[in-house]
Amino acid sequence: MGIGWLVIATLLALAGGGWGFLAMRGERSGRAGVWWMVGVFGAQLMALGWRGEMRGQCPLGDLGEVCLFLAWSLTLFYLVTGTAYRLSLLGVFTAPLVVVLQAVALVPGAFETEVVAAASVDPWREVHTSFSVLSYGALALAAVAGVMFFVLNYRLKSHKFGGGLVHGMPSIRRLVEAMARIAVVGWVILTAGIVAGLLMSGRNMNLHLLVATVTWVLYAVLLGIYFVRGMPGRSLAIGLTALFGLSLMVFAKL
Repeated sequence: MGIGWLVIATLLALAGGGWGFLAMRGERSGRAGVWWMVGVFGAQLMALGWRGEMRGQCPLGDLGEVCLFLAWSLTLFYLVTGTAYRLSLLGVFTAPLVVVLQAVALVPGAFETEVVAAASVDPWREVHTSFSVLSYGALALAAVAGVMFFVLNYRLKSHKFGGGLVHGMPSIRRLVEAMARIAVVGWVILTAGIVAGLLMSGRNMNLHLLVATVTWVLYAVLLGIYFVRGMPGRSLAIGLTALFGLSLMVFAKL
C-alpha cells in the first residue's frame, strides 16, 4: 500500500498543477489548488511512514526515499509559504517538480525491496540526513520562486496583464523578498544539518558533507550580498536557481 500512497500523491500533484494552470489562464486566483497540495502532503506522509517503519529510522537510504522526502519537504514549504506570502499560484510551478521527483521514486529499483531495520541509530546522523534534505526542500522552493519571478517579470514587461498569474499576485518586490526569506530558512536548516554531520560518529568529512558545506558557503555569500549590499531581483533569482541546480550534486552518488 505504500507505493499506492505515492501514486496517489503523484496524481494529486498532477491535478493540483493542472487546476492552477487553468486558473492562471483564466481570471481566478488559483487558491483552490492549495487544497490539492494538502492532499499531496497527506499522501506523502503515509508513504514516508511506510518506508520509515521498514527502516526503523528516517527513510533516506535509497534514491526513492530521498526523492520522496525531498518532494515532501518541497510541498511542506510551499504550503507554509503560499499562506504566508499569498503565493498560492506558486503551486503551478511547484507541482511539476513534485511530480518529477515522485515519478523518479516510482521507477522500478528506486526503492530497495529488501530492507533490514537498523539495529542501532546514530542520532547525529539522523539529524544530519533529515535536516540536510529538508533544507533542500526550502532551497528548491526558493529556486521555483525564482522561475516564477522570471515568468511574472516577463509578462509585466511585455504588458501581458491578463490571466490569473498576474491577477491577485503580490508585487515583484514582495516576491523577491519571499524568495530571499525562503532561501534564508533553507540555509539555516542546512546549517543545522552540517553541524550535526560534524558531530556524527567518526566525524569524517564524506563527499556528501563536503558538497553540502560548499553549498552552504555559496548560499551564504549570495544572501550576504543581497541583505548587506543589495541586489536586483533578477540577479537574486538567477543566483538561487543556479545554486540549487549545482547543489543537486550532493545526490550524485545515490
